[in-house]
Amino acid sequence: MTFDIDMIKKVYERYPERIAAARQIVGKPLTLSEKILYTHLWEGNATSAHERGNSYVDFAPDRVAMQDATAQMALLQFMQAGKAKVAVPSTAHADHLIQARVGAESDLQEGINKNSEVFNFLSSVCDKYGIGFWKPGAGIIHQVVLENYAFPGGMMIGTDSHTVNAGGLGMVAIGVGGADAVDVMAGMAWELKMPKLIGVKLTGKMSGWTSAKDVILKVAGILTVKGGTGCIVEYFGEGAESLSATGKGTICNMGAEIGATTSTFGYDDSMRRYLAATGRQDVVDAADKIAEHLTGDAEVYANPEQYFDQLIEINLSELTPHLNGPFTPDLATPVAEFRAKAEANGWPIEVEWALIGSCTNSSYEDLSRAASIVEDAVAKGVKPKAILGINPGSEQVKFTAERDGFLDSFRKFENARIFTNACGPCIGQWDREGADKGEKNSIIHSFNRNFAKRADGNPNTHAFVASPEMVAAVAISGRLDFNPITDTLTAENGEQVKLDEPKGSELPARGFAVDDNGYQAPSEDGSSVVVKVSPTSDRLQLLEEFPAWDGKNIEAARVLIKAFGKCTTDHISMAGPWLKYRGHLDNISNNMLIGAVNAYNMETNHVKNELTGEYGEVPAVQRAYKAAGIPTIVVGDQNYGEGSSREHAAMEPRHLGVKAVLVKSFARIHETNLKKQGMLGITFANEADYDKIQEDDVVNFLDLEQFAPGKQLTLEFIHTDGTRDIIMANHTYNDQQIDWFKAGSALNLIKKQEN
Repeated sequence: MTFDIDMIKKVYERYPERIAAARQIVGKPLTLSEKILYTHLWEGNATSAHERGNSYVDFAPDRVAMQDATAQMALLQFMQAGKAKVAVPSTAHADHLIQARVGAESDLQEGINKNSEVFNFLSSVCDKYGIGFWKPGAGIIHQVVLENYAFPGGMMIGTDSHTVNAGGLGMVAIGVGGADAVDVMAGMAWELKMPKLIGVKLTGKMSGWTSAKDVILKVAGILTVKGGTGCIVEYFGEGAESLSATGKGTICNMGAEIGATTSTFGYDDSMRRYLAATGRQDVVDAADKIAEHLTGDAEVYANPEQYFDQLIEINLSELTPHLNGPFTPDLATPVAEFRAKAEANGWPIEVEWALIGSCTNSSYEDLSRAASIVEDAVAKGVKPKAILGINPGSEQVKFTAERDGFLDSFRKFENARIFTNACGPCIGQWDREGADKGEKNSIIHSFNRNFAKRADGNPNTHAFVASPEMVAAVAISGRLDFNPITDTLTAENGEQVKLDEPKGSELPARGFAVDDNGYQAPSEDGSSVVVKVSPTSDRLQLLEEFPAWDGKNIEAARVLIKAFGKCTTDHISMAGPWLKYRGHLDNISNNMLIGAVNAYNMETNHVKNELTGEYGEVPAVQRAYKAAGIPTIVVGDQNYGEGSSREHAAMEPRHLGVKAVLVKSFARIHETNLKKQGMLGITFANEADYDKIQEDDVVNFLDLEQFAPGKQLTLEFIHTDGTRDIIMANHTYNDQQIDWFKAGSALNLIKKQEN
């Protein structure tokens, strides 16, 4: 069954005309990224060329996807928009709230029992507003989207940073906050700054232990966690065509870790094979009619340096397996060099847990390759030293892998754990025994992120990212520095043996199979569906409007915290045990910035309350300021808000009364989320001014009353000794975004315009 095939055909019908218009306007051959962007302009056919990295452009995405943790806030906002039904095909996926602890069946049931209020809320909201709902256990949002909804040349947005996974099927798929999703679901234009373009030319072909995961681990090492900010990464070349569709998805998925707006590949035979295998031959038939438009022009790929803002070339024949980490996904190390690097840095070498899964690597192909390593070890009499945990990507993948014996292969390791088809440990939903002791240790996983405390809550867990087959090999050896290409293992009979190279199947030879994929279709007419939210619930809370700007300068503000170093959305609004409050803004605000390091004392969750002179937890101090009517600002470092798309990291400070966030630089999604919620997100014109801001400063905005596009803002910082520093701040607000600020939020403006 193909979802929304009529919509897909309509998108393809307009492709030739819109691309012809774009090519005439731009006056040169087009990249794939440009083709998709220009065919999805809100205005229709292009009438002007848009400047990369500068022009704000209105787009009309084809669909919206939301995961359960972020869908709660997105749908609570949509309920305020006054619409009877979503304007574009939309889905919500229950994948984040299920904790990995014992195993799939018991964990799933426990997750349903604990989160029934939220799941029932999501189910009823989806039913009422025409949104497809994928029930708990159906699978991880991005794997489910790839299997059911992604299509070459389409544009989608999703309330999760790894929405970009759909680039594996040639989409421009972009992670956003819930307020952006509300715009699109409400039938309005969606705004994005025209991305710059990074081209990655892949030559050669992978072999042996190298996998698609190693491509993005290599790219992350080259570009770093902020090198892709404001850019689309477009992969091309003979090497790109040699990759499977799910391998392409893996590469696109981790593009979120370099800050990229999204990543994508041109339409090719691997996509045809995957679409057909997942029951979408009708998409292949439609795409083949316009295949020339679903990849970059030949001239672009022949002379890429003329068409991309940056060009990277990787020879897959020379690429070797990598391990990235710890604590950041861009610290890339070839496996062959890992031992020396680990010794030099004092990283714990022994591994107790090895985890395969997440939206990045949980496909049929991933499981088949990892299972081949396990089977080889069993055949050679080698027992694993670490616990191997598996999270299949979807019920369809799990059912098919079970039928084909891969899960039985993993079970040959006595201590293997097959977890629910859900995110689990990747997002901190892991009840790891002993993690509360805080001991220094290492784990390895095939996930995408490895920030401190993310997987198990222990800040001393060193997490390393690798391919599923490398994770399996390390699980067997029990050591991070094990190189399966050169190293041997000791079998039970004392013999030294080497593991064979991984073998796997791109697609199941007997086709995919599933009894119940977990999909719930919405009612044709949801007008009679009642959505109930208890006023006494600690999980769900109806939203109240944020106050509009009073039109005056912000005066006599205090510095709540000056965050030191890396401050991701995990630091601003942690996941793990806090996920249960994602639908209750006031309750989840009690985790605001508790993971950020305070530059004034290098401690977390310990800031000075200028009302009392005492130190306290960040949320408590901010609540005291709000009660006293004192405005505050947050100061941050580089790439502030890196990581997840969670808009809670913007809504919490807004809810608690923070007026502005002043940083050296922003991650794209977080900056947009701040704007959408009516917050001031501004950057130092001179980054060195960060050092001038003192703990007890009083802050005045001197010219906010003249807030305008392209005009710097002037801030005065008065120190306790009576001296003062005048600091200039830049911003990227356009006229519409300033209107959001004036109205108090983008949603306030939507409601105002509706009335």
